[in-house]
Amino acid sequence: MKIRLTFGALALAAAIPVLASGVFAADAPKVPSGPHPITQDIPAEPMGREVTDDIKKVRNYADQPPLIPHAIRDYQIDLNINKCLTCHDRKNTEGSQAPMISVTHFQDRDGQTLGTVSPRRYFCIQCHVPQTDAKPIVGNSFVDIDKVLGNGALGGGKEGAK
Repeated sequence: MKIRLTFGALALAAAIPVLASGVFAADAPKVPSGPHPITQDIPAEPMGREVTDDIKKVRNYADQPPLIPHAIRDYQIDLNINKCLTCHDRKNTEGSQAPMISVTHFQDRDGQTLGTVSPRRYFCIQCHVPQTDAKPIVGNSFVDIDKVLGNGALGGGKEGAK
């Protein structure tokens, strides 16, 4: 008898949330019928134009990857070819006058120097991005460390060059 009473009490305790959710479900917001935003075709915002002035941008923080100051649309970067390396590989910089990729790109994860670009640094656009004239989606109040410390002149940064 005691066991039946215990099981009955446990069953009732387990059923209370289910029963209570039915009461609160009546207060839940009603979803309107008809077309929903997820099923509507809304035209995308126009994409920003790439900044292609070939002027190096000031970096905002130490170790920030350099921005790409030219268009890279239609650049092939896959397992077979990396278009970036036709100008930025150390063998090609003399003819192209492009800056050579950093020596860190020739090191493997153990710090060993390789003869070619490390496979983990091969896909450039994982870190390096082209700039566009798009408006920021969200506000940004980033302040670099030189301005925080009051050493704006020591950082070499230009106002508004970001």
